[in-house]
Amino acid sequence: MSQDDRRTTDGPASDHAADPTAEHAWDENWDEFQALSENMMRVAAKSQQLVNAFVMRQQQGGGAQPTVDPYNIGGAFLDLTARMMANPAVLVENQMQLWQDYMRLLQTSALRFLGEDAEPVISPERGDRRFRSDAWTENQLFDFIKQSYLLAARCIQKSVAEVDGLDREDRRKVDFYTKQFVEALSPSNFLLTNPDVLHTTLSEKGENLVRGLEHMLADLERGGGELNIQMTDADAFEVGRNIAVSPGKVVYENAFFQLIQYAPSTEQVHDRPLLIFPPWINKFYILDLTEKKSFVRWAVAQGHTVFMVSWVNPDGSFADTTMADYMRHGHLEALRVVEAITGVRGINVIGYCVAGTLLSAALAYLDAKGEADRVNSATFLTTQVDFADAGDLSVFVDEEQLEILQEKMEAKGYLDSKAMATTFNMLRSSDLIWSFVVNNYMLGKEPFPFDLLYWNSDSTNLPKAMHLFYLDKMYQKNLLAEPGGITLDGVAIDLRTVKTPAYVQAGKEDHISPANSVYKITQLFSGPVRFMLAGSGHIAGVVNPPEANKYQYWTNTRKPPQTLDKWFEKAEEHPGSWWPDWQHWIARKAGPKVPARTPGDHPDFPAIEDAPGRYVKVKGDG
Repeated sequence: MSQDDRRTTDGPASDHAADPTAEHAWDENWDEFQALSENMMRVAAKSQQLVNAFVMRQQQGGGAQPTVDPYNIGGAFLDLTARMMANPAVLVENQMQLWQDYMRLLQTSALRFLGEDAEPVISPERGDRRFRSDAWTENQLFDFIKQSYLLAARCIQKSVAEVDGLDREDRRKVDFYTKQFVEALSPSNFLLTNPDVLHTTLSEKGENLVRGLEHMLADLERGGGELNIQMTDADAFEVGRNIAVSPGKVVYENAFFQLIQYAPSTEQVHDRPLLIFPPWINKFYILDLTEKKSFVRWAVAQGHTVFMVSWVNPDGSFADTTMADYMRHGHLEALRVVEAITGVRGINVIGYCVAGTLLSAALAYLDAKGEADRVNSATFLTTQVDFADAGDLSVFVDEEQLEILQEKMEAKGYLDSKAMATTFNMLRSSDLIWSFVVNNYMLGKEPFPFDLLYWNSDSTNLPKAMHLFYLDKMYQKNLLAEPGGITLDGVAIDLRTVKTPAYVQAGKEDHISPANSVYKITQLFSGPVRFMLAGSGHIAGVVNPPEANKYQYWTNTRKPPQTLDKWFEKAEEHPGSWWPDWQHWIARKAGPKVPARTPGDHPDFPAIEDAPGRYVKVKGDG
């Protein structure tokens, strides 16, 4: 039946024919309905493509069965269930509290539907960006949905947390994966319960969903059949063009790293140079992200001769590379080259995250060799050496998971970058997974150009032998914290022998290297340690230039007590960046001023290429 046929039928259609305004409204509504219907058909077609792609991938896999429980959580939850049933009183009490809260919510919601004011029964935690849209509060229905979810989430997590008798490992697992489950069920993640997505779908007649499925297909294609969510506009950035642009030269390279010497910006510099070891889990340019965010540029401006290690992105030839190899051919070799270029014995060094962990072992190694004076001072950024309280990452490390991980790495000889990136993203799934599912797939928006997320997506592969050693000896067995617990290059490592003056930074909200875990370094080293707690997390807690005037930091001049809580009781809070505090500390250890050094001037170490060099541009498998 055509539109004209419908308009000539009896009843309301005849009235439309007599009223041009009504007829125009009918045409407009019918066009919108047709557009929405057509877009829903396109959504169905795109969805079929996704299903076909999944089936194809399963067939190409040769019928291999996936691991039933890849994260080894089944046993932990079975134990949780058994202990819940053995003492149901706690569960019943939480259920009664939830029922009472729901009754209060029904009452306050009824008042709101009647136009009355009513205080919320529960509100999102500060910083919860899932419900920042005004519609979650101003619309009574969505406010009810939001509060219902928050009450249920609180009840579930509280019920799990109050179960007694779980061992420490199982406790971490059930707490972590319960949080993952609760975050996945957030109403913000579903079309029909997210007011912003509903509004966009109706206003765009479903075009957003079509675009979203196109984004998902592109992400699946880029991930080789696995969902590789694009977090930012990758075309907006280029290493060496608008990120990692501090001027300098690559003055040395071997199979493990390139060494960058940055050009001075002052006529005179401190005699003792500064050598930075970034983590090889990520690219070094987090410390040289943009001109305004660059720690490198800032340190150069303070009069330091700055050297940066740019690690290789390893391939299968690195399969048997060990932690000792990274120390010998990485840390110690870079130290040797900087000594040769500057003619200085006693370098100031910085180690970030895992590179700081190895730096601590290298200091103990040098002490055992009678060469402790080669390092004048050591700065540790978000570095763990005692992994007893290593946080949520330890959830992924047990015997069964290490065996599965080893099997995954056998074929290639390394853990591909996307696997590690996924693990890190799970630690903050609300911000780093679900927010992009909503933005990219449901709202159909293009990822926003964001330099930090570009760096976060530019991750690296990890050699099999080194990675298994790190997870087993340190995360699982915590042997680095034990005197002689690990051996590197024939030397038993004892961190108690480290007397090198140290500056230790931790992030108050760090989800990768928890602050209380980082703090333990103060109880292991024998030398003077200045501990500083920075506001924010693993990245923003480090990359916080003074010009930004963001966050804060805490210091305590007393000898570090046994625990972070005790340290914090007497700590003094300071606004803004901690970088000037570090500069005040390092300046007294950097020596007198000498004429600035030009990269590539040393005859034995001429410039190979401009910074940032080739190694940093090699992409991982992710």
